[in-house]
Amino acid sequence: MAKIIYTLTDEAPFLATHSFLPVIASFAKTAGVDVETRDISLSGRIIALFPERLSAEQRLDDALAELGELAGTPEANIIKLPNISASIPQLKVAIAELQSQGYDLPDYPDEPTTDDERDARARYDRVKGSAVNPVLREGNSDRRAPLSVKNYARKHPHRMGKWSSDSKTNVVTMGVDDFRSNEKTWVAPADDTLTITFVGQDGSEQVLKQSIPVVAGEVVDGTVLHVAALEQFLRKQIQRAADEDLLFSVHLKATMMKVSDPIIFGHVIRAFFPDVFARYGADLAAAGLTPNDGLGSIYAGLDALPNGAEIKQAFQDGIDAGPDLAMVDSDKGITNLHVPSDVIVDASMPAMIRTSGHMWGPDGDEHDTVAVIPDSSYAGIYQAVIEDCRAYGAFDPATMGSVPNVGLMALKAEEYGSHDKTFELPGDGVVRVTNAAGETVLEHDVEQGDIWRACQTKDIAIRDWVKLAVTRARNSGTPAVFWLDETRAHDAVLIGLVRTYLQEHDTDGLHIEILSPEDAMRFSLDRIRRGEDTISVTGNVLRDYLTDLFPIMELGTSAKMLSVVPLLGGGGLFETGAGGSAPKHVQQLVQQNYLRWDSLGEFLALAVSLEHLAGVTGNARAKVLADTLDRATGTFLDEDKSPGRKLGSIDNRGSHFYLAKYWAEELAAQTEDTELAAAFQGLATTLAEHEDTIVAELATVQGHPADIGGYYRPDDAKTSAVMRPSATLNAALASL
Repeated sequence: MAKIIYTLTDEAPFLATHSFLPVIASFAKTAGVDVETRDISLSGRIIALFPERLSAEQRLDDALAELGELAGTPEANIIKLPNISASIPQLKVAIAELQSQGYDLPDYPDEPTTDDERDARARYDRVKGSAVNPVLREGNSDRRAPLSVKNYARKHPHRMGKWSSDSKTNVVTMGVDDFRSNEKTWVAPADDTLTITFVGQDGSEQVLKQSIPVVAGEVVDGTVLHVAALEQFLRKQIQRAADEDLLFSVHLKATMMKVSDPIIFGHVIRAFFPDVFARYGADLAAAGLTPNDGLGSIYAGLDALPNGAEIKQAFQDGIDAGPDLAMVDSDKGITNLHVPSDVIVDASMPAMIRTSGHMWGPDGDEHDTVAVIPDSSYAGIYQAVIEDCRAYGAFDPATMGSVPNVGLMALKAEEYGSHDKTFELPGDGVVRVTNAAGETVLEHDVEQGDIWRACQTKDIAIRDWVKLAVTRARNSGTPAVFWLDETRAHDAVLIGLVRTYLQEHDTDGLHIEILSPEDAMRFSLDRIRRGEDTISVTGNVLRDYLTDLFPIMELGTSAKMLSVVPLLGGGGLFETGAGGSAPKHVQQLVQQNYLRWDSLGEFLALAVSLEHLAGVTGNARAKVLADTLDRATGTFLDEDKSPGRKLGSIDNRGSHFYLAKYWAEELAAQTEDTELAAAFQGLATTLAEHEDTIVAELATVQGHPADIGGYYRPDDAKTSAVMRPSATLNAALASL
């Protein structure tokens, strides 16, 4: 039997799955398609780490490893929902919740001193940050707004903030002594094995990473961010925010860049509170309280210290004396510096740009902002958007064009594959990368505390990326621009490879060019203001940034993007959008039994998954399901059945009902498969006749607290009861 793997993830997407998956399974089985689930949630991945400590009933297989193997085969057909890319504070809370549920798990050791603690730390580190995506993304990405979604946004444009020509909001970045400026690149001439070694000034050697396999043609980068320069830069920007009466904000990616960016986040907090750390730094360190985890984590641990109240007041004095901080939640006093995972650059910067270049201040109002993005690799793209909006005003979703993306991410390409090769240096000296023959291929002078990292990009991934870009440009008739900077070491190598591999394809009549990220941004902005589309062809990090930035401006959210990953092994990975707002949605469900998560991304991914399955297996009915789902999604959008934001509207569960109704009606009306049409006639009639009853059953539960039994590990039975409150709808689906 043909099958689709549907992933169980976290937060709002996980809750929505309890409502939508029964619809999928009921419809898919009519085409002989089995829908199986695999648990790749943060809690599921934690549980799978410690089978020897758990009962047989509690144990879980390593579903992520299983799917990683499947992703390399032609049979792969995986629908991947957003998952938590866990920061250390999130990981600790998840562990505590599982412990409270009876799982015998060790605490996360910040400073392991025993073999058991070192083992636990090593296991937990495997699920930190972007642990899922690099495993599953065995192909490059094709992300775009489907025409039906784009047309809906044009008919129903979302609100955009009004920009002022005298806005003082700007992006500030280091430009020197950072990852971009210190990057060095080497291309492997043959298969080899690399070793990364730190050589101290006294001649001592410490192997940081050994036995790193590389293949012929692989692009290997090494770079370092000098923390002395970072600290000087941060002090300057804090003073600038104070002098110009601007909010101070920092924008990092402490989830995906799980080693480097929490360290940088900690330096930001130290720079903002120099007096606190000068006076109490030793006390905080002794208590295991690190600024890398954010102010919120420090505050939570102060109650256990005899001088905790004194230290907390010192932090408050520092806040009062410094520039106003951008706020995550001004009502609750949660600042931009509270939680590393609260302010993720690819979500926070587009939100700021959409909101007139403003962030929220401690007074609950919007203000101009100094947006600090320390590394200059991609900071300039956001400054280019800010300058464009300052000159020409906000973009108009009713008329603007689109910027789909072809992203280089296969085989852990570029920065997101750097986690296991990122180090905070223990002293002054040199970091040296050597090959199996002992020859030095990369080398950097470093000082204590500097952050050094290496990245790898395989030639097969680059070739596939170029091929996918040409294919998308030809199929869409849209210009394609490679966002590559000839003055950056890595990009300079890629430019040469792109030019070589383009010659392997028929590019006659196509508009394909290579521009620096800043120039490519200006080129694309000029075109979308004229209503014209431009394909962005980018590396892994820019893929993430742009597929949040442009959809948030075009569609109001990145959750409505279609994200297809043609896997190198011949299978398909179908992603369902971004999950940045998922935590707030869970809070609202627990408080009000109302889930405003928009599952449109799941609808889009399911359609292309079924289409892919039909093409690979020859299953004609799967193709009918895909085509009718496409049409049903169009009706769903035209009828405006997406979840509302406020209690009393249709929520996620109501949107699933209407999608099922429209899909059943399309299947009953289609003529390609009369037997299938007859099978759905009864369901279509039932859902139409009982529409008012079902909507009432779904609405009645709203306005009351909901018990799902946990945040990171909800109880399955309780969650199903909450997410499937309509007995009429449940019975109708069971009748299939």
